[in-house]
Amino acid sequence: MENDDLIILKDVRKLADEFSQEFRNKGILVTGGAGFLGSWLCDVFVESGADVDCLDNFSTSTGKNIEHLKNALTLINSNIEDVNLEDKDYDYIFHFSSRASPDEYIHHPIETMTANSTGTMKMLDLAHRRNSRLVSASTSEIYGDAKVVPTPETYYGNTNSIGIRSCYDEGKRYAESLCMAYMRQKKVDVRLARIFNSYGPRIRADGLYGRALPRFIRQALKGEPITIYGDGNQTRSFCYVTDTIRGILKLSLIKNQSGLVVNIGNPNEMTILELAQKIIEKTGSESRLSFGPIMQDDPLRRCADIRKAREVLGWAPLVNFDDGISRTIDWFRSQLAGNGIPNFSQVKA
Repeated sequence: MENDDLIILKDVRKLADEFSQEFRNKGILVTGGAGFLGSWLCDVFVESGADVDCLDNFSTSTGKNIEHLKNALTLINSNIEDVNLEDKDYDYIFHFSSRASPDEYIHHPIETMTANSTGTMKMLDLAHRRNSRLVSASTSEIYGDAKVVPTPETYYGNTNSIGIRSCYDEGKRYAESLCMAYMRQKKVDVRLARIFNSYGPRIRADGLYGRALPRFIRQALKGEPITIYGDGNQTRSFCYVTDTIRGILKLSLIKNQSGLVVNIGNPNEMTILELAQKIIEKTGSESRLSFGPIMQDDPLRRCADIRKAREVLGWAPLVNFDDGISRTIDWFRSQLAGNGIPNFSQVKA
């Protein structure tokens, strides 16, 4: 077993140890379940003994993330807008279907908006019929170019509704509003996770799918120029995947909190330039920095105020950035060397 596989396996089993009692034998649907965060959720639920359905159309995933789970869950290969789940019962629905990379959703604005509008309504209707609890993946992007930093859940946002990023920003804002409408009118139990920049094994770096952090790692490992949009003084706060997943699971389990909206992110802010320099240092790369025009409506600062998550969920990130980025680099290094995806059922941790 390669080192990168053991990193994922041990993290999944640690999360399952914490949450298996709550999810064992539960019926769970994960939309976007072959994606970055969705596949981690599927892993934890399968390891916890849940009955898991994974819905994905593989528009932003090759399926490698869940290949090792093919005999452990039910795969539903469909667009979320078209899927028919009339005969299905679920205790929990985790709605994670959406393109999430700016470069990628800018090229597919209609599909991005329909996944967050029609797709969200489809899942809310299903939750209403089956009395399921629905956890919807929202995003820090709903805050736009925030004027309050760190940004609390009470901030209404500063977005451009007709800008190039609006398909995602406004799609997610609509999805949030729709969830709250179903809660108020139809009494659907909904939870909204406003997820800030997450990273870790399985995040994509190739082609249009690559966000800054994984793109920088890939470029550094290959000795290519590190491409930065703008001057690099924009800030982000990066949360390791296991911390993000743990926050989402805590949000899903808290009782008598329908309509709860919580930031899930790391409160430690860093510039994109600092991120690039840290990755060059950690990889031992000789890559140089290359600067290009800043993307339209790119937020200048992004940092999570997580006081609500601390107080209501008892959650805060545990993995420091140096450890998280080292583990992520190790995973990417192994992927570039051609190693495969682990088969968890055949591994002893």
